[in-house]
Amino acid sequence: MTENQLIPNLFRSEYSKIIAVLCKKFGLSNIQIAEDIVSDTFLKASETWGLKGVPNNPTAWLYKVAKNKTIDYFRHENTFINKVLPEIKNKYTNVSIVKIDLSEHNIKDSQLQMLFAVCNPIISIKNQITFALRVLCGFGIDEISNALLTNNTAINKRLTRTKKKLRTEKINLKFPNNKELEVRLDNVLTILYLLFNEGYYSSTSNKSVKKELSIEAMRLLHMLLNYKPTSVPKANALMALFCFQSSRFDARIDTNGKSILFKNQDRKKWNYELIEKGEFYLNLSSKGIKTSKYHLEAAIAFWHSRIETNENEKWNHILQLYNRLIQISYSPIIALNRTYALSKVKGKKIALTEALKINLKDNHLYHTLIADLYNKIDKEKQINHLKKALKLADTKNDKLVIINKLKALNN
Repeated sequence: MTENQLIPNLFRSEYSKIIAVLCKKFGLSNIQIAEDIVSDTFLKASETWGLKGVPNNPTAWLYKVAKNKTIDYFRHENTFINKVLPEIKNKYTNVSIVKIDLSEHNIKDSQLQMLFAVCNPIISIKNQITFALRVLCGFGIDEISNALLTNNTAINKRLTRTKKKLRTEKINLKFPNNKELEVRLDNVLTILYLLFNEGYYSSTSNKSVKKELSIEAMRLLHMLLNYKPTSVPKANALMALFCFQSSRFDARIDTNGKSILFKNQDRKKWNYELIEKGEFYLNLSSKGIKTSKYHLEAAIAFWHSRIETNENEKWNHILQLYNRLIQISYSPIIALNRTYALSKVKGKKIALTEALKINLKDNHLYHTLIADLYNKIDKEKQINHLKKALKLADTKNDKLVIINKLKALNN
């Protein structure tokens, strides 16, 4: 690996670790100082390694420089002298004895606490996702704006607002107490679920960015599963869902970044090792007494992975799961997905009756599904709904799929 490749890769893997440790040490309100230290560390790496070559242990080199730069901040920077030192003067009476613990155990502990701090419900969901990508996943500003389909200015504003919120609300890096843990864990799982979906259902044409978003959500969830108090059934169910979904990642997107419908996917491109892992986590999730939406969505994804199962049996299971899911976590999209399963079990006419009741008239997916249900029943209505879907579709890929459907009907 060349230096040009090594430093960006190390930035992605080590940036968030050092940030988390420094914020645990000096407080989350000082995250800007932590970011400055880490940025200076990587700048020095770029300058030094370019002249003297890459050290034998690049990670250890980064940790050593980060520690030294932290001590330098303690000694010389006015911000530390006037602001940080008064906050922690009872902890450290001598700068020389300040220790920065970058052991594997402390890094994991710090990152997990950072995860709970970032996923605080007083911060907007949009800002939580953006901040998580920056400080927990080590994404650069360009990468985040690309992944979230916005611009660098918007991303920087979100990050600035979040840092201000962390300061004004005095959010600390610590684990919630036992009473708060379940509520806070629900919010963390929601953010990881949304982060995974940002990758899995992303409209960006950049295949690598899509996959990296989902992988990062899985990595962060894995941290939770390695911490006993948060290794609970619903967290295992969410990991099962991630495994089942990501097993089809390479099969659902072509070389041009365009989506491939489930029925047209090449099953040979599915990752069956991930499917097995999904089954493992789904089994772990069954040990609880409560059924979450993640359990049901994971079970639906499980049945979709059963390529040798009789179609009638598979769709009957999926429909029953949707019936339960719609009871505990209703949304128009879930209701829409249920109608497709309903059409497989009881036919298109019955499914149409249910689908037309759903309040999603401004969603292109709604009209696309209605059009599919009208197939071989009413061609004129099928075409009308596809035209409505085309007007509502936002991305080139979605528009292309609909255009191809219209062309097929007109041939």
